[in-house]
Amino acid sequence: MEADPNRPVRSRRVRGAVAGLVAAFAGLAVAQLVTAVARPEAAPVTAVGGAAVDLTPTAVREWAIGLFGSADKAALALGIVLVLAVAAGLTGLLAVRSLPAGIAVTAAFGLVGAAAALSRPEASWRDALPSLAGALASSGVLWLLVAAARRPRPAGAPADGAWTVDRRGFGRLVGAVVAGSALAGLVGRRLGAHGSAGATASRASLVLPPPAVPAPPVPAGADLRVPGLGPFITPARDFYRVDTALVVPRVDADAWRLRIHGEGVSRPLTLDLRELLARPLGEHDVTLTCVSNEVGGPYAGNARWLGAPLAELLREAGVRPPAEGGPADQIVARSVDGMTLGTPVETVMDGRAALLAVGMNGAPLPFAHGFPVRMVVPGLYGYVSACKWLTELRLTTFAAYDAYWVRRSWAARAPVKTQSRIDTPRPYAGLAPGRVAVAGVAWAQHRGISRVEVRVDGGPWREARLGTADGADTWRQWVWVWDAAPGPHTLEVRATDGTGAVQTDVRSGTVPDGATGLHRVDVRVKALGGTPGGAPGP
Repeated sequence: MEADPNRPVRSRRVRGAVAGLVAAFAGLAVAQLVTAVARPEAAPVTAVGGAAVDLTPTAVREWAIGLFGSADKAALALGIVLVLAVAAGLTGLLAVRSLPAGIAVTAAFGLVGAAAALSRPEASWRDALPSLAGALASSGVLWLLVAAARRPRPAGAPADGAWTVDRRGFGRLVGAVVAGSALAGLVGRRLGAHGSAGATASRASLVLPPPAVPAPPVPAGADLRVPGLGPFITPARDFYRVDTALVVPRVDADAWRLRIHGEGVSRPLTLDLRELLARPLGEHDVTLTCVSNEVGGPYAGNARWLGAPLAELLREAGVRPPAEGGPADQIVARSVDGMTLGTPVETVMDGRAALLAVGMNGAPLPFAHGFPVRMVVPGLYGYVSACKWLTELRLTTFAAYDAYWVRRSWAARAPVKTQSRIDTPRPYAGLAPGRVAVAGVAWAQHRGISRVEVRVDGGPWREARLGTADGADTWRQWVWVWDAAPGPHTLEVRATDGTGAVQTDVRSGTVPDGATGLHRVDVRVKALGGTPGGAPGP
């Protein structure tokens, strides 16, 4: 049989691509191992992902949140890994032709990772180590595998076997590298888990004190218990999460400290968790909303929060609101991962239940929701009020400092807008004719909801029945019974807040200070006999 002249070339390309992929895997595994001596945020994929989030235009970021929801971080990490895999394969092909060029590209990737890690908030020189160590390991593995792939054929071997004669040896070498890399990655993960074991243990052992000011029971009738409508109090596992942390910080409660300082602070304070828990704590039901929530979106949740009144702590530190002559009009809250949020001093100190929260629905905060301490300020979108993993409160002015999101086109002050949502029936549902329960939630935190109305196909507004109010800081459930006739229909809802202001029907996006417009749901009611509404019966 005539030898295939292209076989050596194809074999060389395959081995080159395999060498590149295995080298990249080895580099990531070694980086994971070295991350144990730095911090989780320094891992290359995490660091590059965080830098990508910072550099992504606001419109693209909002599109990604809308498309992937709470899985946006997993989608970003997967995208980075896929791009890295393609680049690694191409680098391996390059290295077969020119090994120095392939190693130079590998080193460049390491430098990019190190630069991304050093660009993150709260970064130190140690954060560059995982990417640099990973690049060194990846370069070494690439050299080893490409050198093995280039090994000359034995004397007397056929010419067309130049790249296949030592296939088994190359395969054994690849297997050994993969096994060693997997072991290094596993050890790195175990060391990382061991590093967070103290945080896990501190949360497990934390016993929250009873509130000095307990919240009254949720009033009867607040939860309408309509099928398809979620519970009035959102379980922590179902509470939305929107933040920039690709790795959830796991803070040891025993090591946690909060510093309060800045302009107008005559008595700076530093508190540990024990001191914070020793203060009189209040319990309040508060609905939180993300500014990224589109009209009808899922990023709103209602929980019972336990925490220390923030205004009292500020008063103890000597802070006066601007209305009383205080020099600072902004509180810059800083998270352990460096995130900054700016909150109006006047709002926090106007008497509302602004908390340094330590508990959620009767338990310590989950790690994903800010353990051990986060801020909760009713009436403001989360990006200006709900700092998780809180470590610092600095008093300053809006003129002097722009917090993270403000530097990215969002408004500095962001009171929650009146919104309402249809939860049932779902969009494009096929319904039986007759009485249909149309139900959902409406919110206007710190103003409350006084009325909800529903209309069908642009007709007259009909008043819905409201669930019992649980204060002005929580959402209200509502239900309207519709006598549904066969055919396609559009349902719309609007709310009126406690001041008498009616929710606007002007449609706008989330940027810069929250979406507006009416939530619409299209449904189809089947004709009698089960055929789709509007179609002739049998």
